[in-house]
Amino acid sequence: MKITSSHFGKTAQGESVTLFTLENNRNLSVKISNYGATVTSILCPDKHGELADIALGFDNLQQYMTDHPYFGVVCGRYANRIAKGVFSLEGRKYVLPINNGPNSLHGGFKGFHTVVWHAIPFKNSEEVGVKLTYLSKDGEEGYPGNLLVKVVYAINDLNELKISYTAETDAPTVVNLTNHTYFNLNGCKETILDHIVTINADKYTEVDSDAIPTGKLPEVSGTAFDFRKAKKIIDDIEKVGGYDHNFVLNKSNENELSYAGLAYEPQSGRTLEAFTTEPGIQFYSANFLDGSIKGKNGIQYKKHFGFCWEAQHFPDSPNQNHFPSTRLYPGESYNQLTIYRFGIRD
Repeated sequence: MKITSSHFGKTAQGESVTLFTLENNRNLSVKISNYGATVTSILCPDKHGELADIALGFDNLQQYMTDHPYFGVVCGRYANRIAKGVFSLEGRKYVLPINNGPNSLHGGFKGFHTVVWHAIPFKNSEEVGVKLTYLSKDGEEGYPGNLLVKVVYAINDLNELKISYTAETDAPTVVNLTNHTYFNLNGCKETILDHIVTINADKYTEVDSDAIPTGKLPEVSGTAFDFRKAKKIIDDIEKVGGYDHNFVLNKSNENELSYAGLAYEPQSGRTLEAFTTEPGIQFYSANFLDGSIKGKNGIQYKKHFGFCWEAQHFPDSPNQNHFPSTRLYPGESYNQLTIYRFGIRD
């Protein structure tokens, strides 16, 4: 296994950005940029041994610095939506930027996806990776407390991409972090509608017309959200107008690392399994890609050209007291581990 680095460019402020390439001994290669803590590429073989990039993204830093749909980035301070950009904590009201209809999404305009993280590559006998750190200062995008965030990307010879997160604060705050990689297991040759998907969830978070949870957690049984048995994405997608929903993962113990789901693409034979310590996973079917974005190799990213599995706490949790808490206090540590395991099925 090895890790190499190269210059990826400079930001408008003159900050130098690096691209790290992580390689294992089984032809899995993952590229990470310290701009936005971004997964820019995942190269892995199909059932014939042919390599293809299964992650949507761009060829250059300049495109990542545009207003893009969060390709591969770490979202924070709060991944997903907070209703009307407002929440209260310890008797105080906090107002956030509105950047998604009437809501605040993925940390606001200057979320974690827009900053340069401090990066340190590493290698040991089991894995290679890069450690990324960022200090989000008190008041940044309206959030309280100085928050020190660490994200570690690593790959191993089990063909796993492991993403571990930790965060500490000096004042009460809310935290919800995720990675927003768009996967396409056919190598971005066509849409993901024929991917066969399983999600380990008996319930999901019902949402209103603004994609904010109503507070209800309905059973998936008998609905288009039932992925407990494998089915093609295309089977029920039109019933819901596209998936962009949080699934309540089945867990025997809170915070345990557990199976979240499996995606399989029959033509290539590629599989993707997800495991996480988080209580939920947002399944997003790239409903808003419309062909106007040119990605890597000049490919036009059309509707349903990728899917996201964003391991997370539930949307709008700061305003939903019965949801798992996203509050973080001084002396505590936020911890999350998510693993994406790539495989082949003949």
